[in-house]
Amino acid sequence: MIVAGIDEAGRGAVIGPLVVCGVSLEESKVQMLRKIRVRDSKELSPKRREHLAKAIEKIAKDIMILKVSPCVIDNRKAEGLNLNQLEAIKFADIINYLKPDKVFIDSPDVNTMKLRAFVKKMLKEEAELVVEHHADKNHPEVSAASIIAKVERDNEMKLLSRKYGQMGSGYPSDERATNWLKSWIANNKTFPEFVRRSWVTIELLEREKQQSKLSSWFRGRKVD
Repeated sequence: MIVAGIDEAGRGAVIGPLVVCGVSLEESKVQMLRKIRVRDSKELSPKRREHLAKAIEKIAKDIMILKVSPCVIDNRKAEGLNLNQLEAIKFADIINYLKPDKVFIDSPDVNTMKLRAFVKKMLKEEAELVVEHHADKNHPEVSAASIIAKVERDNEMKLLSRKYGQMGSGYPSDERATNWLKSWIANNKTFPEFVRRSWVTIELLEREKQQSKLSSWFRGRKVD
C-alpha cells in the first residue's frame, strides 16, 4: 500500500514562492520516518531540516515539489481564485502524479470537508483522502512533506537574497523582509515579480509612497 503526505511552505509570505510538496512511500516504511523523528518543519532548525530532507529522500518512493510564483498567485486572485482553491488544485496535481492509495493533507482551510470535496473532484484515480488541521504534527508522511517544502523554499529565499539583498524569510512578520520592501519601493516605481503585489502589505506600502509623493508635491506649491 502506498501512502502519501502533502504540505506547503510560504503560504503567508509576501516575498517568494508558495512551495507545495508531496511525499509518497510504502506504508511499511512510515515507521522509518518516525525513527528519524520527523515533525512539523517549523519546530526544527534549518540545519536539522536539511539533514532530515536527505534522509527522507532515501526513504520515499517519490517526491513531487510544485512552486507557485507570486505572479501566478496574484493573477489567480484577480480571476477570483483564492489561495485555498489554488492550493487544492496543486494538491490534486500532486496526488494525480504520485498515485497513492491513501493521502494525508494538511488543510489550510477551516472547512476540511469543503477542501476534501474540492480536491476529490479533480482526481483522476480513486484515493482515500484524510484532510486535517495540523496533519503535519499528527502524520509522519505530512511532516516529511513539510520538511522538504520548507527546505526548498528556504533555498529559493537564499538565492533571492544573494541577488537582491537580504530579505529574511519573506514573511510580513520578519523585520528583514519589511525593511527590504520599504527600501525597494523607496527606490523603484513598483515591486519585482517575486513579490506578491496583491498582498495587503504591498498595497499599504504603495499607498504610503503615493501619499508621500502627494505631500511632496503640495509642499512645493505656492498656496494663495
